[in-house]
Amino acid sequence: DCERCQCQHEDNRTAILYTLLSQNLNHSRGGCSPAHQRCLCHQRRTVCLRTPHITCQAASDVLVKTVSFMKNLPSFHLLPRGDQLLLLDSCWVPLFLLGLVQEMVTFEVMETPAPSMLKKILLDGQSKQQEPERTQPTLAAVQRLQCCLNSFWNLDLSPKEYAYLKGAILFNPDVPGLRASLYIESLQREAQRALQEVLRPLHPEDQGRFARILLIASTLKSIPPALITDLFFRPIIGNADIVELIAEMLYEITSRQLAP
Repeated sequence: DCERCQCQHEDNRTAILYTLLSQNLNHSRGGCSPAHQRCLCHQRRTVCLRTPHITCQAASDVLVKTVSFMKNLPSFHLLPRGDQLLLLDSCWVPLFLLGLVQEMVTFEVMETPAPSMLKKILLDGQSKQQEPERTQPTLAAVQRLQCCLNSFWNLDLSPKEYAYLKGAILFNPDVPGLRASLYIESLQREAQRALQEVLRPLHPEDQGRFARILLIASTLKSIPPALITDLFFRPIIGNADIVELIAEMLYEITSRQLAP
């Protein structure tokens, strides 16, 4: 019961008995009761990938394909460099998530292992002087992400639907600071029109599919970039800036070229 939840008492977290018992909780998807699933402290627990070596590699492959998509759009390269970077910073997360859906990348998470008491004692005061402590995704945030992905899998988009939807997401005229916002708006309308034309022969009986696709796509924009970075890329890139790395991939800039 949430009223008697151990998480409400921070001092219990350090108890050896509580630590031993909590290690066996909720490692399976169906292993917790509905009451426990609704528990707020349970939702706030931090999680990590169950198989990071596999999932991070799959995520990296999707990111490479996402960058390749932008590289192969002549209309994107006609934009001012500043506009390209603004669109990249704003849209890389929903584009990447669409790539996860298209490539059928699934993943599982588990509760973040707590450091041992001996490690806490030995490293106390040292980690603060070295690198900042990395944030960890919460169970609630990951479940929300998986819900968005499942919504897209239920749509069962065709490759052309994916391509035009990605164009409609990338060319977002509402991003602040754009110099060519009117041209970008026309590109977005063109992508949306092409998506509608594809839908007519594929789903003639489903008149609401276009609106439903755009509605579900809007949920991808609500996923925080920090969640995607911490979950899929932080184990690989450490404390590096993910947007800077994507920009390097996009423009094929080497570390020597970036050096002053």
